[in-house]
Amino acid sequence: MSKRQWILDEKSRNIHIIRIRFDKVGCEQRVLLQSDVHWDNPKCDRDKFERHLQEAKQHDAPIIDAGDFFCAMQGKWDKRSNKNDLRPEHQKADYLDSLVSTADQYLSPYRDLLTIRADGNHETSILKRHETSLTERLVERLRCRGGTPIVKGGYSGFVVFDIVTQSTRHQSFKLHYLHGHGGGGAVTRGVIQSNRHAVYLADADIVWTGHTHDAWMLPIARVRLSPENDRVVHSNQYHISTPGYKEEWADGYGGWHVERGAPPKPTGAVWLQFKYLKNEKGKSIVDFEFLEAK
Repeated sequence: MSKRQWILDEKSRNIHIIRIRFDKVGCEQRVLLQSDVHWDNPKCDRDKFERHLQEAKQHDAPIIDAGDFFCAMQGKWDKRSNKNDLRPEHQKADYLDSLVSTADQYLSPYRDLLTIRADGNHETSILKRHETSLTERLVERLRCRGGTPIVKGGYSGFVVFDIVTQSTRHQSFKLHYLHGHGGGGAVTRGVIQSNRHAVYLADADIVWTGHTHDAWMLPIARVRLSPENDRVVHSNQYHISTPGYKEEWADGYGGWHVERGAPPKPTGAVWLQFKYLKNEKGKSIVDFEFLEAK
């Protein structure tokens, strides 16, 4: 058996399975949840992004991206374009191609950790206007290099973490990702959407969104009847939002973000950490927790 504890399976274009094996009590497995990297924007905190990729390498942690990896707003067709928001390597006539080729080179050292890369509204905007998918092109490039389990996800989708212990007992945790929608709001920060999501995503253990560049975690308690014995079972559904890596407020001097009255936003990502441990009754269980990727 190889040292790696996990492997990625694709059940369908919108359902992916990450299989994790724990051989003994005390084993752990981290997963890095990222969104809204806006990697090609000069305001992307690449130092922090690079640090998190390095940490993922240290932990052999699969990386899931929930969209808006690209900013892709500086083409001549885009009314929002600003040449000050172009990195030197992207100041080319084949602007979109340069985004893909440079991202491929940048991510290549981490390609064995890259699993699911989803679309955000910035990628779907390019697809609508130019009939090409930046996410698909990047995934194709990275797959050509070999040694990567990477697949393309949708704007939303499911990831099932299927965990087997040394007793061959399976335990599954279902995560639903949605890039996000709406403006978040200075007061609600998008938390209000969790109540809507909880209604139609009743079977998800984790509901993950990005898009608004907010950071929060909200457990929603639920009660169900166990299908095995009709016992009342209490559990939590966890709603999380990842902030991304684009820092637009800076010193508040000006710019689109400041002019529209938007506040400073956090930056970073979230670690989803699975643990194989003994509970207070001495029973071996698999549990998970969220850690801030600072």
